[in-house]
Amino acid sequence: MDLDSIGFPDELLSKLCAKTPTFWINAKLGATLSYPDTLQIEDIEVAQNRLLRSRDLLMRLFPELEQTQGVIESELVELAQLQQHLDPTYHTQHDQKWFLKSDHALPIAGSVKARGGFHEVIAVAEKIAIENHLIAENENLVTLASDQAKALFSQYSVAVGSTGNLGLSIGIMAAALGFSTIVHMSVDAKEWKKERLRRRGVKVIEHSGDYVEAVEAGRKEALSNPKCHFVDDEQSILLFLGYAAAAEHLAAQLKAQHRIVDKEHPLFVYIPCGVGGAPGGITYGLKAIFGEHVHCFFAEPVASPCMLVQLASGQDTSVSVYDIGLDNRTEADGLAVGQASYLVSPIMQSLLSGVFTVSDNTLYKNLHMIKATENIELEPSAAASLHGSVLLTQTDEGQRYLTDHNIATSQATHIIWSTGGSLVPSEEMQKFQKYGEEVYLKD
Repeated sequence: MDLDSIGFPDELLSKLCAKTPTFWINAKLGATLSYPDTLQIEDIEVAQNRLLRSRDLLMRLFPELEQTQGVIESELVELAQLQQHLDPTYHTQHDQKWFLKSDHALPIAGSVKARGGFHEVIAVAEKIAIENHLIAENENLVTLASDQAKALFSQYSVAVGSTGNLGLSIGIMAAALGFSTIVHMSVDAKEWKKERLRRRGVKVIEHSGDYVEAVEAGRKEALSNPKCHFVDDEQSILLFLGYAAAAEHLAAQLKAQHRIVDKEHPLFVYIPCGVGGAPGGITYGLKAIFGEHVHCFFAEPVASPCMLVQLASGQDTSVSVYDIGLDNRTEADGLAVGQASYLVSPIMQSLLSGVFTVSDNTLYKNLHMIKATENIELEPSAAASLHGSVLLTQTDEGQRYLTDHNIATSQATHIIWSTGGSLVPSEEMQKFQKYGEEVYLKD
């Protein structure tokens, strides 16, 4: 693609090409834009209802969920020590609080991808079961765990292309229901994730290219098999709605923490972004509840800022990080995506407040800091958004955003959304922490 045809300001393009950490504000926030005809706000409630009807099913498939009554949710944890360590205003603005939405610890799949991934596989299984008169519409879905259901699902397959965490959530759920399951992954995806899938009976196919090649391979295979459902991270409404369903529970958690969300008490949410499905769905759900009082920012690696590139380009056609000369090589494997979802990016044009990019060294410093202050272990991808609040309140770009939107932060709630880490093998986590400490001490 000819760079002259892309609408980047020269200064922004220079920063992106040089891999300089950047805080970009979305000038189209609040604009009236058209959404896909296949997506309606009411669909979030449908997804929430499906997950509610899945609770007995999930307890049957995964006995460890009995403790949560089949609910796949994460805790909202206050980060007082980390805030005190990073926020220079901590001692003067006591009503401003930081929290971690702990999706790194989501049960079974151990990442944010459990939300969308489990929802899509369950929706597909429900549809097949209804078509084959095994269950009725809107019925409790526990029957999907029966021997009769598994025999039915064994005639079908589920495929997905993934950098890792989505593959885990799809693979674990689909295999548990009895589907023949295939996960296409780039060869540089984490080996432990591939092995965990294989132990579940999932077929893992490795590809020499990046995430996009893995997705395309999965899509082609599915097209050749009428009984194969392809989970398309780039354009799946079911995934998107599974993520959006998280907003309702977060609203309840904020209420339990006595955190109000309104003009005087704004909510800021910082979410790591790969292709955009999970952070986009979460943003969509939060905006449906809190409207203009919630401000969502995505965090992306400096080598892989696919959502920033797409939105800042002003183009209706797809623009990738490769188009501006970036290599998409980052330690944040879950965020190593060259091209943003062409379902999600148009929706984010009017809903997303901005995007900030982080270096790999910052990822490691972040995961070291949250371990040192809060004793919480994250994988590098999940640590991308940790200092979003500091960027918002302490940079010229962030201050300009607050001024332009007439926002006071003295009583704000800041939520850092963690996305993966609890399933990382201990030896891998020790390597992360060792390197993170080294980088932290150097700086």
